[in-house]
Amino acid sequence: MLVEVFILLGVSIYGVSLLFSAFKGAPYVPTSKKQLERILENAHLKKNGQFVELGSGDGRLVRYAVKNYGVKGTGVEINPLLVWWSRYLSKKDGISHKIVFLKQNVFNYSLQKVDYLYLFLMPELIKKLIPKFKKELKKGVVIISHGFKLPGLEKKLIHTEFDKAFSTYYYKV
Repeated sequence: MLVEVFILLGVSIYGVSLLFSAFKGAPYVPTSKKQLERILENAHLKKNGQFVELGSGDGRLVRYAVKNYGVKGTGVEINPLLVWWSRYLSKKDGISHKIVFLKQNVFNYSLQKVDYLYLFLMPELIKKLIPKFKKELKKGVVIISHGFKLPGLEKKLIHTEFDKAFSTYYYKV
C-alpha cells in the first residue's frame, strides 16, 4: 500500500509540473536522440562556444551539445522539477562542471554572451521573444528554432532541416 501511495504521489507531482510548464508558455515535449543529433550536426557548433537552450526541459539537447561538441552550455527552464532532473542527469553524465541549468523565466535571462541559441517553444511565446532577440543577441549568433519559424527574421534564415513532425530552422543574426 505504501509503495502505491509513493507512486501515485510521484505521478501526481510529475503531472502537475508538466501542467505548470504548459501554463507558463511551452509544454514539455522531449526531442528524440535521432532528431537532436541531426539538429546539432546542422548547427556547425564550434568548441567553447556558448550554447543556450531556452525552455530546456530535461536538458537533453544542451547536454548532448556539451558532451559531443565541446560547447559551454546553459539550460533555462521555468519548471523546477525539470531543472532538478537536468542537473541530476548532467552530474550522472560527468559534465556538470561544463553546464548550468537555471530555474528562470526566459524573458529574464540575458542573451548578450550567447553564440548559439536553441529553442523549441510555442509560436505565441516565440513571437514575444523576437524583440528580445533583436535587442540582446550579438551579430553572428546562430538561432536554432525547432518546430516553428521566427516571425520577422525571414531574411536571416540560412538553413531549414525538413522533418515530418517538426522542421528545424537555422538563422544567423
